[in-house]
Amino acid sequence: MNDCIFCKIIKGEIPSYKIYENDKVYAFLDIACDAVGHTLVVPKKHCVNLLDCDKEYLDAVAEAVQLISRHYVDNCGFDGVNIFNASGKSAEQSVFHLHFHIIPRKENDGLSMWPLDGKQEMELAEIRKKLAL
Repeated sequence: MNDCIFCKIIKGEIPSYKIYENDKVYAFLDIACDAVGHTLVVPKKHCVNLLDCDKEYLDAVAEAVQLISRHYVDNCGFDGVNIFNASGKSAEQSVFHLHFHIIPRKENDGLSMWPLDGKQEMELAEIRKKLAL
């Protein structure tokens, strides 16, 4: 896609701080600089989000997310990672090229990744009836 910022990064038209690359995946540091090591992992084939990505590329992205996350914990001094994805405008997706965020974590790093505040009243049995495959 010509106007996709991530496609431009993959093609080298926009500079990035590459962390990892293979034939199907490109991973780079997020320029937001909101957390040390915040990494974006994207398929090299343009797809809008998780819902339209083919299995071959989605599997490759998932493998890369795991590989990079293990590297951060095993070799880079982090204790764990948060993995995030937003698929769709209502889920607050801001760049419409599938991407996963890896946020490397250290104990007591002061980051809070759980935005939900408070418990909502809901009937789980009814919800399961609507959502079960």
